[in-house]
Amino acid sequence: MTPSPLHTDPDCLFCKIAAGKIPSRLVYQDDELFAFHDIHPSAPVHFLMIPKWHIPAMALLTDEHAPMMGRMMVLAPQLALQQGCRPYPQGGFRMVCNTGVDGAQDIHHLHIHIMGGPRPWLRG
Repeated sequence: MTPSPLHTDPDCLFCKIAAGKIPSRLVYQDDELFAFHDIHPSAPVHFLMIPKWHIPAMALLTDEHAPMMGRMMVLAPQLALQQGCRPYPQGGFRMVCNTGVDGAQDIHHLHIHIMGGPRPWLRG
């Protein structure tokens, strides 16, 4: 799946960040994915990974999104290590994907929080 302007929301905060219209502290980007540091980190390492096109929530994924989600799952541990998480099994990280109002999703653009570093963390 290739992102296009038809798959973005001009009012979405994360679409604007991925497009470079709002500054962020970049962790990673390619044609499909964008990762950036959380502005209110809950752990020593805390960044978000998003698709570059607008998918409002994990609950709305379809089979066509499977390759992109697979890439996210494979990329997350690599980026976690690059950002300072210790290797498995003594180290590690947590991945969280809030979905919908009951799932505490604040920004309705699919995003995964990757958090790690020495415990205890501020939250979570």
